[in-house]
Amino acid sequence: MNRTIGLGLGAVVLAGAAVLAFGWGTSAPAQTMLMPSDPDVVALGQTVYAENCASCHGANLEGQPDWRSPGADGRLPAPPHDETGHTWHHDGDTLFRLTKYGTGALIGDPGYESNMPIYDGVLTDDEIIAVLSYIKSTWPQDIRARHDDMENRQ
Repeated sequence: MNRTIGLGLGAVVLAGAAVLAFGWGTSAPAQTMLMPSDPDVVALGQTVYAENCASCHGANLEGQPDWRSPGADGRLPAPPHDETGHTWHHDGDTLFRLTKYGTGALIGDPGYESNMPIYDGVLTDDEIIAVLSYIKSTWPQDIRARHDDMENRQ
């Protein structure tokens, strides 16, 4: 009887360790689910955006001037995240990976130079998702619907 209890407890401990190792890790979620209709997530995202993103992408998500043309340093300025930019053309997984790991990792070119910081180890996955959810919450309904359609086709 004691051996059975010991084996059962061992299995529970191993299962718990697996959840901690694989479920709460820093890797990207299997599918990034943005939550632009969740007021708590959007509020967190707005705060994190103001602290980490607004200095380049603008307090009103307007981006930097001439964002489609490389600057003197050869790098592209920060694009807008409002409906005038291209953010909404990308699915949530792509936006998450770009934010967390950087453009170079996303396009498979580790030498790609960008002014966009890599947020892996700076922001949690939940904070990145909250920022992206905040951004999406600001888009007009027709743009949000188009983004939802794209996400549903994935």
